[in-house]
Amino acid sequence: MNRAVIWDLDGTLVASAEQHWQAWREILAAEGISIGYEQFRATFGLRNEEYLPSWLGPGASPEDVKRIGDAKEARYRRLLERDRPVPLPGAMEWIERLAQRGWRQAVATSAPRLNVEAVVAALAWVRYFGALVAAEDVRAGKPMPDVFLLAARRLDTPARRCVVVEDAAAGIAAARRAGMACIGVGPHAVASADVAVSTLLDLDDDAFDRLISSRPKRARH
Repeated sequence: MNRAVIWDLDGTLVASAEQHWQAWREILAAEGISIGYEQFRATFGLRNEEYLPSWLGPGASPEDVKRIGDAKEARYRRLLERDRPVPLPGAMEWIERLAQRGWRQAVATSAPRLNVEAVVAALAWVRYFGALVAAEDVRAGKPMPDVFLLAARRLDTPARRCVVVEDAAAGIAAARRAGMACIGVGPHAVASADVAVSTLLDLDDDAFDRLISSRPKRARH
């Protein structure tokens, strides 16, 4: 039976926080707005429209939110052109290892599709992923499970046979709601994940297999 790994992107597979942070600072400064790093950090795993209105204030219209959000994402992609995205420790190794072992793989993220495609193309990862699910593909972002459930459907793999890898609390919550096993990775790895590690290099060689084998079997009727 099929088995799949569904990866978050920013902060899970690639180190992109600095580019996002720089892009937001520049675009918001042009609007006369400044934010602190902790404000920025709290948005990881969320879509722009879920938090940007609170940054812009009560007078911001939906058009303002879209205009400023689009400008930030365009600036982020220009930064990626200058500084190639950097895979996080263990990312390339695990993607290749899982592909060799026959796992299906997808990216499911709250980022816009153009961002996802830019990163995956820059790192020559296109051949590894059977699906790329981005913010535009679903109505509700994380912590709702929509992105992960859609990725599973596109990979033709049942939720109980999927492992999600995430770095943000919203993503772990989404994986739980999707009924999927989850690995939390990074300095902010969430304790509620089935497995929490500082880097992907810390995962045991059989970590993904064990998570799938420990999932309850579907009841027969």
